Amino acid sequence: MANGETVTIQTLQQMKREGKKSAGVVAWDYPTTRFAEMAGVDFVSIGDSVGANLWGHANPLQVTLEEILICCKAVRRGAERILVSCDMPYGPLQEGIDSALKAAVRIIKEGGADMIKLDAAADFPDAVRALTRAGIPIFAQFGLTPQTAMRFGIPYSSQNSAGAQASAEAAARLVEEALMLEEAGAVALDFTNSGPIAGKAVTEAVKIPVIGGFGGGPWLDGRVRLAQTVLGYGEKWIDSKTDTYFNTAKGTVDAFSALVADIRAGRQIKG
Repeated sequence: MANGETVTIQTLQQMKREGKKSAGVVAWDYPTTRFAEMAGVDFVSIGDSVGANLWGHANPLQVTLEEILICCKAVRRGAERILVSCDMPYGPLQEGIDSALKAAVRIIKEGGADMIKLDAAADFPDAVRALTRAGIPIFAQFGLTPQTAMRFGIPYSSQNSAGAQASAEAAARLVEEALMLEEAGAVALDFTNSGPIAGKAVTEAVKIPVIGGFGGGPWLDGRVRLAQTVLGYGEKWIDSKTDTYFNTAKGTVDAFSALVADIRAGRQIKG
């Protein structure tokens, strides 16, 4: 909210009731968080995507609790008024409710998160209930991932979002999952690969905000986008023809090239 008011979970819920779209970015550091807040972003999501996008991990499953806490603390320092959501990395939730609760307490207490995102939350409704009873706000992620697409019998490929192919039957089952997560106490839903059919159905079925990133669209209550994608920051963006809001990658390579040229030529370095 660009008016400078503090954003809370209740703010996002009120925005849904008023038909206002919430805007978020996935970020992992202090400077990006400060820029996002200045721009009027409503929330920052600290995703385990940091592993692949910032640290060169093969996949997000390699990110540890200690690593995600470093990111969460950095974002918390930069977020003066906007909401902070932090992923629970792979491991604690899969180990059981006690392990998930201990990890969640650390993310809230040490990391300063306002809510915790549980990936594949529909597979762990008891954990959602337990954490909610402990007073921990849960941002429940569910939807059509490569694994759940198989469960729903929907073809999945990187070129063709499973959400876009969702049948009426699959949409009905996803609505059931969404209602279950709402009943379990989730304060918001992160609907992965929603698509216009299931996305619209779920958004209309629940009272809590339904937010999405990849595979989402205007049929949801809000959108979240990876900061690196918004900024075009990453090697893949250098010669990419895909639309983004900025091409930081090309500008960064050009700047480093200019620095190298100045040093080689013995010129005074700028700045």
